[in-house]
Amino acid sequence: MQATVGDRLVVESNKVGSPRREGEIIEVRGPDGEPPYLVRWSDGHEGLSYPGPDAHISQG
Repeated sequence: MQATVGDRLVVESNKVGSPRREGEIIEVRGPDGEPPYLVRWSDGHEGLSYPGPDAHISQG
């Protein structure tokens, strides 16, 4: 997985009826655009993310 600042991280829910999470990547800490990413989630929370297989990048 590779991303740049401004891309969106989308994490699909693995539970029926639960919404997916979306956030803006505000910092890329891994080499060559790899995780971890500092993400500002849609609820305003910021956190470090190591995306799993249920996540994908949407170009910003």
